[in-house]
Amino acid sequence: MNWYVIYVQSKKEKKVAEILQKMQIEVYCPLIKEVKQWSDRKKTVESPLFKSYVFVRLKDKERSNVYDVPGVVRYLFWLGQPAIVRDEEIAIIKKWLEDDTIEEITLNKLLPGDEILIKNGPLKDKKAIIQEVGKKRMRLAIPGLSIIINAKIKDVL
Repeated sequence: MNWYVIYVQSKKEKKVAEILQKMQIEVYCPLIKEVKQWSDRKKTVESPLFKSYVFVRLKDKERSNVYDVPGVVRYLFWLGQPAIVRDEEIAIIKKWLEDDTIEEITLNKLLPGDEILIKNGPLKDKKAIIQEVGKKRMRLAIPGLSIIINAKIKDVL
């Protein structure tokens, strides 16, 4: 039996997964908790990690059974064949979602005056103070060496 990816109608992931489970088909719809804000309140809701996708595990000859479920559109294909997801990949997704050590991630802009640690190159492990930040370059002062460096900013995301 293989894990396949089915494409479903928007916002129908949980309902499709529920119906497939009732049909005795092994299904996985990874969910994440999100805080939604309305004008009058906040609410924590479970949303699908992969919008419009649900994983099903079944035999190749049983693949057509999923089309009996309202909301199922088609299988995801790769190189002309239905895409197969390995068991290890499903396990990694499950483990990642169960790992709650990371509560929140924030990205901050680099600002003049910030102190950074250089991680690569000939000045590795040297502390620098940002003096100026442009779109593609920044100026760093390295106090221990009494030098100023103009550095190119790499995309990190």
